[in-house]
Amino acid sequence: MTEMGTDWRRVDGVATAWFDAPSLVEGAALAGRIVRPPAEILVDLRATGVRVRLAADEQAEAVSAAARDLGLAADPAVPQQLSVVIEAVDRPEVRRFWQRVLGYVPGPDGDLADPVRRDPPIRIRPSTEPRPLRNRIHLDVVRPAAVVERAGAGEPSGPYGVCHTDPDGNEADLVPGEALGDWQAVFSTMACYRTTSPAQQRDLAAAVAAVARDAGFPLLIDLRPGLVIIDSGKDQADAEAHGLDLDFADLAGNVQSGARELGATADPELPRFAQLLLDAADVAAVRAFWLAALGYSPDRRAGVTDIHDPRRLNPTLVFQQLDTADTDRRRQRNRIHFELALPSDLAPARLAAIADAGGRLLDESAGRHRVADPEGNELVILAEA
Repeated sequence: MTEMGTDWRRVDGVATAWFDAPSLVEGAALAGRIVRPPAEILVDLRATGVRVRLAADEQAEAVSAAARDLGLAADPAVPQQLSVVIEAVDRPEVRRFWQRVLGYVPGPDGDLADPVRRDPPIRIRPSTEPRPLRNRIHLDVVRPAAVVERAGAGEPSGPYGVCHTDPDGNEADLVPGEALGDWQAVFSTMACYRTTSPAQQRDLAAAVAAVARDAGFPLLIDLRPGLVIIDSGKDQADAEAHGLDLDFADLAGNVQSGARELGATADPELPRFAQLLLDAADVAAVRAFWLAALGYSPDRRAGVTDIHDPRRLNPTLVFQQLDTADTDRRRQRNRIHFELALPSDLAPARLAAIADAGGRLLDESAGRHRVADPEGNELVILAEA
């Protein structure tokens, strides 16, 4: 195996690094140096730094050298990856359901992956345990209205007419978004631009970064082969959430104009937002556990239970009140749980934080620790060397 250097950690099997950067502009400068064909390098630009994931370990030293040349230092404590695990009796049909709902692609192991590697992987494991009651965990998925209509997820139900259920009873709220020019409102406000060359992709990322810096808005800018994804973050287009002296519609219009001037083409069907919801009898206690377990931050708005990755690289969790009298549902083990892959040197501190937040260790083996929150929702910590 190629030596990757101290900047890098293996997370969910992928060589991953985070480089601190003072703004999106400096992050875009790094992206411009490292995004080159034919190598598939995934770059996520944030206002505080850049996450880089590699297809081949051999690319690591060149990326680190480019970062050093720009004065950007790595922080190996940042990389982690949250995944969703569904324990299924009817694995093929459950897999087909979630593939339709999410627009994911099957992997060689039968799991499902976001083709642009932004939203969490779905791992489908066999189960023979009867669990007839509703999960306390489900997913919200928001996609463009035309895509939702074509998804073929079955007849919706629920108070909002958006709930779909897989053959084992796992639920997804599949919500249609709203078109806003090149953008789609999908809980986040998002635009996806196809590019025809690395130079066009580099120029678009740099232009968007400059617009965001000048506005003081921390846009999320993700670069994939032939694609630039621009995202507000969940609810952040709303003035109440971002708290800045700006109109996000003006910012979006400036980004759209710049992208069109560079010849990039919006793909209106690509935007997708996925979040995870947990029903809890004691929302405060369960939320405190997940804040500690994931290293997340609370939403700053009053009355909002959301917690999010501080760099918005992993999915949002939302907590909903569960009827305390619903004891049978509270006792039933969920068919869905989460896995968190992180470097092995970070695992001891994370496990200590979990214990301090009321978590319980259920079992462990080499590199694998299964824990539960105060109400039994499970998380598996995968510590990778």
